[in-house]
Amino acid sequence: MANRMSDLFSNSRLVIGLLANLLSSICIVFINKWIYVHYGFPNMTLTLIHFVVTWLGLWVCQKMDIFAPKSLQPTKMIWLALSFCGFVAFTNLSLQNNTIGTYQLAKVMTTPVIIVIQTMYYKKTFSTKIKLTLVPITLGVILNSYYDVRFNLLGMVFATLGVFVTSLYQ
Repeated sequence: MANRMSDLFSNSRLVIGLLANLLSSICIVFINKWIYVHYGFPNMTLTLIHFVVTWLGLWVCQKMDIFAPKSLQPTKMIWLALSFCGFVAFTNLSLQNNTIGTYQLAKVMTTPVIIVIQTMYYKKTFSTKIKLTLVPITLGVILNSYYDVRFNLLGMVFATLGVFVTSLYQ
């Protein structure tokens, strides 16, 4: 027990970073939804703001020597950059057109889609236990979508596109 506690404290920077990431992600979702509901803020403008803030955050992290940038040819990173843009745009459109619960549950489908992509295109195999964990996840998302009191077909299209592009990005 004491050894685990010392490991936890030796990794305190990591733990604090993970908690900060979790809390900021939750706050971003709720603030974005609030902006959509109360102000009818244009989605693409909010997406642009996300990109600017992301760039600014990465620039600050670079200046603090948290990471060192690497130079790559644009052709080597274009698909990653496009999938990131699609990930942000489609998940924002999903949030704009769905309830927060449906938005969050749709994002849960990223893991099953990643496993399908890895199985189909990279011939990776997964244990039966891992595959079985996907069943309640998928059923839960389907049930939520079916019984959502504010079901929105357009929102589900954006959520599906968001999950697919996010899975490719991941």
